[in-house]
Amino acid sequence: MNRAEEISLVQQVTVFHDQRAFGKLMREYQSPVRRFLLSQTLGDSQLSDDLAQDTFVKAYTHIDQFQGKSSFLTWLFRIAYNVFYDYVRGRKSTLDLETTAVRGKCSERIDSTLRMDIYEALQLLNHSERVCITLQLMEGQPIDKISAITEIPENTVKSHLARGKKKMANFLRANGYG
Repeated sequence: MNRAEEISLVQQVTVFHDQRAFGKLMREYQSPVRRFLLSQTLGDSQLSDDLAQDTFVKAYTHIDQFQGKSSFLTWLFRIAYNVFYDYVRGRKSTLDLETTAVRGKCSERIDSTLRMDIYEALQLLNHSERVCITLQLMEGQPIDKISAITEIPENTVKSHLARGKKKMANFLRANGYG
């Protein structure tokens, strides 16, 4: 979807509360948002689907705040990041992120050994490294977009990426990959 289509659909939603237009935006971008959240929850598909739903509800209710300075997907990733961060912050008093992710991973069957190993490698990363790695390697976002989504300076994003990639590479090498 090109920028002109995005802006046209956003205007239809904002001005006319056109749910069909929002449905088009949602269908276009639900897969990348879900993938991003699935990586953040380390494979907990039920939790990531719940967080994705919250993301789209917030996007719909706050669509008038979309200014078009970035792509609609970048704006959605920012909302998804905030939804996930709010979830983690709310759960911090009873469970930390790693415990939540391990529980989620154990609750569903993961078919691929590689997928399991990638989620295990992601567990080694701190929150900021995981977000940056996911946005760059899994969602193809450039450093400037990652910086905009996370509100982390570009040089810090680069540092998180370098450390995260090194940790993941070492783990995967130790587990028989390349």
